[in-house]
Amino acid sequence: MEQENENNDNSGTGVQFKEYRVPRSYSSSETPKIVQWVIKYSGGLIKDNRQANYVLLGFVVLVIIISLFLFFGGGSSQPTSGTVPPDQFVPQ
Repeated sequence: MEQENENNDNSGTGVQFKEYRVPRSYSSSETPKIVQWVIKYSGGLIKDNRQANYVLLGFVVLVIIISLFLFFGGGSSQPTSGTVPPDQFVPQ
């Protein structure tokens, strides 16, 4: 039993550990900056965090829909007026 106490006690070895408490700049109860920004620049339309989160979610969904439209459906199969099909020769 004495051996266990000696192992747990670091004062005999001369080793000391200092504990530093670093203040956290962001706690879990603090509102995220982007939500604060949405509330601030909404002109009074958005009044709380829940509404700001819904607006941000809607914005993300809208951006994804626009991106998918441009990626999959944005191109046309008709050549533009300035291009020549590859099987036609145009002398210069």
